[in-house]
Amino acid sequence: MRGRTDGHERDQAGAGQAAEAARAAGPGADPGDRGARISRRALLAGAAATLGAGALDAGKAQDGAPATTGRTPGPMPSPVGGRSPHVSPRRLVQRPVVDGSSVTPLQDLDGIVTPSDLHFERHHGGVPDLDPAAYTLLIHGMVERPTVFTLDDLQRFPRSSRLHFLECSGNGASSFRGMRPDRTPQQIDGLTSTSEWTGVPLEAVFREVGVLPEARWFLAESADAVLYSRSIPVEKAWDDALIAWGQNGEPLRPEQGYPARLFLPGWEGSTSVKWLRRIELSDRPFMTRDETSKYTDPTKNGVARQFSFLMDVKSIITSPAFPAVLPGPGWYEINGIAWSGRGRVRGVEISTDGGTTWSPARLEEPVLPKCHTRFRHGWQWDGRESLLMSRATDESGAVQPTLAALRDARGPGTSYHIHHIRAWKVESTGRVVFGLEDDA
Repeated sequence: MRGRTDGHERDQAGAGQAAEAARAAGPGADPGDRGARISRRALLAGAAATLGAGALDAGKAQDGAPATTGRTPGPMPSPVGGRSPHVSPRRLVQRPVVDGSSVTPLQDLDGIVTPSDLHFERHHGGVPDLDPAAYTLLIHGMVERPTVFTLDDLQRFPRSSRLHFLECSGNGASSFRGMRPDRTPQQIDGLTSTSEWTGVPLEAVFREVGVLPEARWFLAESADAVLYSRSIPVEKAWDDALIAWGQNGEPLRPEQGYPARLFLPGWEGSTSVKWLRRIELSDRPFMTRDETSKYTDPTKNGVARQFSFLMDVKSIITSPAFPAVLPGPGWYEINGIAWSGRGRVRGVEISTDGGTTWSPARLEEPVLPKCHTRFRHGWQWDGRESLLMSRATDESGAVQPTLAALRDARGPGTSYHIHHIRAWKVESTGRVVFGLEDDA
């Protein structure tokens, strides 16, 4: 009681100072005159005295020992910052081998930008350790001036920075075959991330070397252990391709292609060749090992699709999702991300009854082309079993298909471009599991 009484007396003193300050201003004082200005200073001083007294009281426990207030000096500034020990998002390594991958924890993130250290990985020959001082990029073939560029040479070109998503063409395969209820957004669609990419437009470099008019394709080759390579139409270079050396305001991470990579916005991630060492121009595709043994789409009539570069319109709810448990009926926010290789997301619809009815979600700014877009939707859960779905539409008019429609179009054997509607089942107990669209 004594501590409370002392605090009360100090409150009274602070109030007295404030009252005295008000009297000093005089009746009808103009707020702009000197007397009023002095009064404001006094009022602030009185308020500070009151607040300071309260803070002193709050900093003491009932037994007189210091309370936990965060006023104990902590670590000093450091060369590289870190996350709070209470926050620990992690990539999930799916295949810890040379030809492996790790996936982004979509359910642990907000907004649209993926932290660089959580951006998904996909490798074909491990991560090479390349010295930027020794780095070179050869551009040759159907060009007027075959040229070897150093990293410094590339960085002297006018640069561009853009926010774009990157997605592995095999993303979402576990939602098409071998589906299980105990799958998180990370495990289903974690092979996609958004970053700010900085580099030189490939168009500028092609003009420098003088690409011949008859050139229609170029080979992009990696400096990894297997010399991974893909054939790319020249039209993409004239459109929006980058040779990127920066990601989210810093140099590329080694697993993202340091010191320089090809980046093709909106196209399957396997075409954005990392650790770029060679570009060769030609009048035809190169039919490399990597684009014939894989990255082709078998269809139900037995004919394989090849060079299906564009990533289709897609969305996934990231909350609520497995392993969440809703504590009871009430209001919840359904949120997630949508994206399309064709451009901007025009809209996202939400269904809470397995696709019987749909309502528009709110798209959170910025809504950028070929970039993740965050959507949000308020939902009042009544405690009954529900099936949550999101359906995205892009500015070209393409609409995210149902699982049945995708299977009918592609057949059961496809392994790439899996972009059908995802579903989450909310059980009456509040437990959320990955729900199959067939359950509707």
